[in-house]
Amino acid sequence: MFSHHREREQPFFSARAHVFQIDPSTKRNWIPASKHAVTVSFFYDANRNVYRIISVGGTKAIINCSITPSMTFTKTSQKFGQWADSRANTVYGLGFATEQQLHQFSEKFKEVKDAARLARDKSQDKELANTALSIAAPQDLSDELQSPPVMCINGPEDKLFRSQSADITLSSEKERIKKMLSEGSICEMNLEAELFTLQDSNNKLVAALHEANANVEQWKKQLAAYQEETERLRDQVSELETHGGHGPSDLLKDELTQSLEELEALLKAKDEEIHILQNKKLEYHEMERDRDEAMHRLQEMEMRNSDLERRVQNSEQNLNNSLEERDRTDNEIQRSIEVLDIKIFDLNDLRQSLVKLIDK
Repeated sequence: MFSHHREREQPFFSARAHVFQIDPSTKRNWIPASKHAVTVSFFYDANRNVYRIISVGGTKAIINCSITPSMTFTKTSQKFGQWADSRANTVYGLGFATEQQLHQFSEKFKEVKDAARLARDKSQDKELANTALSIAAPQDLSDELQSPPVMCINGPEDKLFRSQSADITLSSEKERIKKMLSEGSICEMNLEAELFTLQDSNNKLVAALHEANANVEQWKKQLAAYQEETERLRDQVSELETHGGHGPSDLLKDELTQSLEELEALLKAKDEEIHILQNKKLEYHEMERDRDEAMHRLQEMEMRNSDLERRVQNSEQNLNNSLEERDRTDNEIQRSIEVLDIKIFDLNDLRQSLVKLIDK
C-alpha cells in the first residue's frame, strides 16, 4: 500500500523525531510509537490534491495523517510539539533533538496547512462550477426540443427537472451539514487542546502539592522544635528576671531575648509559607473543576459530532437514491426519444409516398 502511495506522492520535507501517541484510555499519558527516532515526512498527492504526514517504522505506518485546514501544531516545550487528528481519534507528539528542528517542523506545518486550505477552496469552486454546468445542460436540451413532437415526452422531462431540483437541494443540505461537522471538529480539537493544557497544569500542581505537603510536614516538626526552644528560653528569661541577677546575667538575658525575637520572626515566616501552600491547594481544586468541566464539554461535542455524522450519512443515502431515480428517468426519456424518431421516420416515408401519388 505504501509503495503505491510513494509512486504518486513525493516527500518535500523530512525530519527525524521520536513519535508518540496519546493513551486512548486515559487521554493524558504519552505512549511511544517508535523505539528510536524515525523519519517524519510531508507528502503531496497531486492527483487528489491532498497533503499528508507519513512516518514508517519497519513495515508499518506509525503516522498516516491527512492535513486539514483546522489542524494546529502546538509547541508544548522547547523540543516537543503535538497536533490532534480527529479522523484517527488520536493526538500525535513529536520529540526533536534540537529546538531549531522543532521550529522548522512547526513552520512547515503552518505552510502545508495554508496550502491545504487553498486546495480545499479551489476544490469547492470547481464543484460549484460543475454543479452550474449540470443544471444548465438540461435547460439547453429543453430549448432544442421545443417542437410539437416533444409534447409526448413532457411528463418524464418534468420528472427529470424535479429530480435535479431535489439533487441540488440535497447537495446544499449535505454541504451545510459538512460545514457544521467541520465546525464541530474544530471545537472538539480546541477542547482537546484545552484539556491537555489543563491536564499538564494539573500534573504540575499535583507534583508541587506533594512537594509542599512534604515540606509542610518538615516545617511542622521544625515549628514544634522552635516552639519548645522558645518556651525553654522564655522560662530561662523568667528565671533570670526572678533572681534579679546583674552583670553577666544581663548579657545572657539580652542574648536570650534576641534569640527569642529571631525565633518568633522565623515562626511568622513559616506561617506565611504555610498560608501560601494552602492557597496553592485551593488553586489545585479549581483546576480539578475546570478539567471536569472540559471533559464534560468534550463528551457533549463528541455526541454532537456523532449526530452530525449520522445526518451526513442519511443525506448521502438520499442523494444516491435521487441520482438513481434520475438515471432511470434519463433512460425513459431516451427510449421515448427513440420511439419518437421511428415515428417521425415513418411519417416522412408516408409523406414521400403521398407526394409520389400526387405527382402521378
